[in-house]
Amino acid sequence: MLRFFLALLLVTSFTHAQVINVETLRKPSDSTKWTGSVSLDISLIKNRNDIFRIANKAHVQYKDSMNLWLFVNDINLQKIEGNSLVNRGTQHLRYNRRLSQMVKWEAFVQAQYDAISDINLRALVGTGPRFKLSENDNYKFYLGTLVMYEHEKASDAVVNRLQEDIRGSAYLSFSLYPTKTLSIISTSYYQPRIDKFKDYRLSSNTSVLFKILDDLAFKTSFNYFFDAFPVTTEIPKTQYELTNGLLYSF
Repeated sequence: MLRFFLALLLVTSFTHAQVINVETLRKPSDSTKWTGSVSLDISLIKNRNDIFRIANKAHVQYKDSMNLWLFVNDINLQKIEGNSLVNRGTQHLRYNRRLSQMVKWEAFVQAQYDAISDINLRALVGTGPRFKLSENDNYKFYLGTLVMYEHEKASDAVVNRLQEDIRGSAYLSFSLYPTKTLSIISTSYYQPRIDKFKDYRLSSNTSVLFKILDDLAFKTSFNYFFDAFPVTTEIPKTQYELTNGLLYSF
């Protein structure tokens, strides 16, 4: 059954972390199943300013007893008087192969751009094992230890900025369901350069959902991102995003 998610209310948001959190997009399934969601939002506002916004999100997953395929597309553009406040996009494809009850092997490719962070293209290719640390359905813990190749090209505003390196990507993820109406999902990433450990990125995403009705929940999400060496000194090392909203699924 396809699952479509509609955010009905956004209260607060700041700049977006540049590491996509795949854990919040995985859909549990014990049988062969396609799942996913697609959304497209376009806004044109005229008051004292001309405001334009377009956002497109698509998520498709296929899972059977041995394999999992996951594709994510996320594009967000916001302009006021022709000046971009947000202009970013990410495409992510991931494959999991089950090796045992507790171990899976992962491989992924990802491409993204972020004009506000002066990133014209950041391409990633990675692979590594994923470990299931708990078998309790109400308290799930996972550990991933991957290695990835990174190709990063700065935007035209930064001259001759091209970086290619190998990074580690370790993450710890947990999903907690202490009651029937409360869910807590969190993932934290640590991504250092293999040859230069002081060049690292930290990312954390935590979502708390309070179930209101069978298909309706109130959701609070906090994303945190730290880059020890951003593309330019003008880009802040720390970025974060706080979002509150209603989540409807069917």
